Amino acid sequence: MAGRPGMVINKGDPDAGGVLVLLRGKGGMVVLSQLRATDGALAWMRASGAAPVAEEVADAYVARQRQRDPDLWVVEFESPDFVPPFDAKILP
Repeated sequence: MAGRPGMVINKGDPDAGGVLVLLRGKGGMVVLSQLRATDGALAWMRASGAAPVAEEVADAYVARQRQRDPDLWVVEFESPDFVPPFDAKILP
């Protein structure tokens, strides 16, 4: 989307798996985790924190989450501005 390259890193269960999005930029990576907002709408949180992290830190986070959720989907996008190339409500 938006002309940005992306790929599925881990294909999870189509009905039960959670979703992580990795945003790769020049200053590192941001991990977004999908969740439900208080109103029930789908939203995202910066699981890796407010600032971009090193690739090794993002990879370690993903590995821990995959141990907890073997049905996890992981999708990565090139994103120089660390903004997802899709409509996303990102919670503070």
